[in-house]
Amino acid sequence: MQLGEKTELPASPDQAKIEVVKAPQMPAKLDHIDQAAFWYGYVARFTAPEFTSLCPVTGQPDFARIIIDYMPKAHLIESKSLKLFLGSFRNHGAFHEACTMQIAERLYAAARPSWMRVVAIWYPRGGIPIDIFWQSAPPPEGILIPDLPKLDFVGR
Repeated sequence: MQLGEKTELPASPDQAKIEVVKAPQMPAKLDHIDQAAFWYGYVARFTAPEFTSLCPVTGQPDFARIIIDYMPKAHLIESKSLKLFLGSFRNHGAFHEACTMQIAERLYAAARPSWMRVVAIWYPRGGIPIDIFWQSAPPPEGILIPDLPKLDFVGR
């Protein structure tokens, strides 16, 4: 496990390890609240405001804000391994869509959540912003899923 250990940034996304930890489970007894309603489900959000990768054609850096929302089942995504995984894209050359889908695929496979959404808000290059949106299924009914942040940088 990488948590609590000195770890180097992986050289590529393929070399990065995404680790999961056991999700909290419903306590055996909760006297003061309705157990079923309380533990129906929750959504966790990770936001990586300084994601970088490289353009596969020019080698120039591309920047994005990555937002990951998910409704855990048995496992949570361990945040240090997520940080190292996302950082491993720094010297990785791929188009915006490929980076976004690689993130979604690896995280979904590792955590197997009830629901997941990955949004990549790419900063404009050549005057055209590219935003990528992926989700595993329609959002669960009755679950609080926060709105996406306002896109307030130049080029919008």
